[in-house]
Amino acid sequence: MSRLIAVLFILLTIPSGILAENLTATPECEIVIDDFANGIKPDWKTKSFKGTTEYTWIKEENRAYVKATSRGTASGLYYEIEFDPQQYPYLSWQWEVDNIIASGDASRKSGDDYGARIYVIFPSFFFWNTKAINYIWANKLPKEQAVPNPYTSNNIMISVESGRAEVGKWITETRNIYEDYKRFFGNEPPKVGAIAIMTDTDNTGESASAGYGPIVLCSRDPQK
Repeated sequence: MSRLIAVLFILLTIPSGILAENLTATPECEIVIDDFANGIKPDWKTKSFKGTTEYTWIKEENRAYVKATSRGTASGLYYEIEFDPQQYPYLSWQWEVDNIIASGDASRKSGDDYGARIYVIFPSFFFWNTKAINYIWANKLPKEQAVPNPYTSNNIMISVESGRAEVGKWITETRNIYEDYKRFFGNEPPKVGAIAIMTDTDNTGESASAGYGPIVLCSRDPQK
């Protein structure tokens, strides 16, 4: 959703499968954006585009996470953090989705809805140069494929998971955002300005729910 990128850029220019508890600060993953162990950090800010997706803190016996529920709505949570993706190239997180959006389609504006997605925002002084990597749990786009967002080519949609096969399962993901940026945009990345999560169904009018677990930044691949 290109609107989120636009709004985040404006806001950023204004001063202002392992258990979840194991995805914490380690020698490899020095920056914990949020482990949700004690709730949702107040550093997260909300931006609504159409209605409000509900983001609720859930604490279970061996897992703490954010539960997102969207019913024809679109709002996201974003976390302002500036860092050099060459110094911290690995983004690691946990997520699960409860359903796939039947009419979701990454190639069409009318299908630009996802049960779960994580944005990495690369703001620029010149708005039209702002870029974003959008890691999605795709509805139809095959896993590991990538396409430009139907609203803007400055937003690359990367299918980290896809379809119904893993619905209801918690999955730990790790992406090299430095290499992903170079691969899809063709040059060295600028500093990151924010990380965002969003579950949205405003284009399709359907419903979706998902869970977002701990999100960390790592100087080395934590899965090696």
